[in-house]
Amino acid sequence: MITWMQRHKKYLIITIWISTIAFVGAGFVGWGQYSYGDKAGSVAKVGNIEISMGELQKTYSNLYNQYNKIFQGNFDEEKAKSFGLQKQALNQLIDQSLILNLADSYDLQISDEELLSEIKNQEYFFDQGVFSKEIYKQILASNNITMKDYEADVKKQLLIQKTLKLLSVNVNENEKSILETIMKIANKINYKILSDEQINIETSDAVLQPYWQNIQNNFMTEVSHEVKYIKQTKISNHYSEEKITEYYSENKTHFKDNEGKILPQEAARESIIAQLDEKATKDSALRTYIAYKKGNLPKGLEILTATISPSNNPFNKEVLENIAKLSTASPFMKPMRIDDAYFIFELVKINPSQVKTYEQAKSQVQPLYIKEKKKSSLMELANNSFTTFTGETTDFITSIESVQLKDLSAMEANEFLQQLFTQNKKKGYIALENGKIILFNILEQKLLSSTDTNQGDTILQLKSTTFNESLIKGLRNKYPTEIFIEGL
Repeated sequence: MITWMQRHKKYLIITIWISTIAFVGAGFVGWGQYSYGDKAGSVAKVGNIEISMGELQKTYSNLYNQYNKIFQGNFDEEKAKSFGLQKQALNQLIDQSLILNLADSYDLQISDEELLSEIKNQEYFFDQGVFSKEIYKQILASNNITMKDYEADVKKQLLIQKTLKLLSVNVNENEKSILETIMKIANKINYKILSDEQINIETSDAVLQPYWQNIQNNFMTEVSHEVKYIKQTKISNHYSEEKITEYYSENKTHFKDNEGKILPQEAARESIIAQLDEKATKDSALRTYIAYKKGNLPKGLEILTATISPSNNPFNKEVLENIAKLSTASPFMKPMRIDDAYFIFELVKINPSQVKTYEQAKSQVQPLYIKEKKKSSLMELANNSFTTFTGETTDFITSIESVQLKDLSAMEANEFLQQLFTQNKKKGYIALENGKIILFNILEQKLLSSTDTNQGDTILQLKSTTFNESLIKGLRNKYPTEIFIEGL
């Protein structure tokens, strides 16, 4: 399913940017930090329209929740990354902005009456079937959305819809007739499913090692950093009342309750002492850092060693990122806090990436070899048997009757039928995206008298999708797009 959705994700997304985005109650999903160029307040600019980070985060969250529904709650950040969800969110906003530029060129606008009518028809603001202003305010507040921001979003989506309505797509009778004729074609087929589970592959060193030699440059060791480091453990001191009072007086705005009110000194006492301990620990670490750089460390101070790489990191990701910025010419890193302690690092040596030995790479090479060999062996089996096989025989089926095919999921059956009814061979085989191959033999073919499907809707969807893609392509040439966010 994931493979199919990744390949067809543009069709899953194609209509999202032309519909009103219902983000109320959807929940927020973030994805980490990015670096910015000169335009820190926006992530992109399309024509005259700027896209903010808030819009990008909100669109990402909406897409994440939509995919999570498709996956029945089994969608996570790893899948989101494999789907390129961050890029999808940005592209969706870019497409919206292109339409908004077009709307602006026609001087199209949304009136307050149109906005009010739309909001009053949104059922999540209803109380006993009627719009409630109080519920409207409560729901927005509970989702940390201001009325101004929400109404601006609704207005934007209404403007996109109004613009696209001016560019309507129609279906004529000839188009309906052609598609209806195609949908009436029914085949009785004999078919057989081939799966790589039927293929056994030898994986001895005699066959794996020559395979590895041809692709060995694809298997490299990690870059690692040999370091020395000093750990400054947390300092816990006893402080006089004068010291506690002095620190509180200078930093009282640091100590607030849940309502944002400044705590009295006695209520903030534990937090004051914790901050004083933190300051003392950091100051001690800084003194050690300066002495370390000058070669004046006190005798007996323990200096530890470690080799750090992405897969062998006893600290954290941020430590590795900062160590990777060091060089042997400038090897010292300022004290870095990890939990309650501070660490001072010195880079000793960088171990560059190099080709793994066969033994090191074997566990990675073996599944690649098996997958490739099974694929070629399965294809060879299909070529050798599609003219003589014997399998399951169906009744007369059309291109949309996937339920008639045994031992195939609905998605696999649909994929097979779509390809079967667009090829012109009586016998052959069709390879599915998941690796299965289906042998087929068309035994009989006939034209049904009628079908139960509304072909007008199908044609309209196809034509609308094609039109929208062409429209966006044309607008991209008309309105320049600048992207200020790195990593997308």
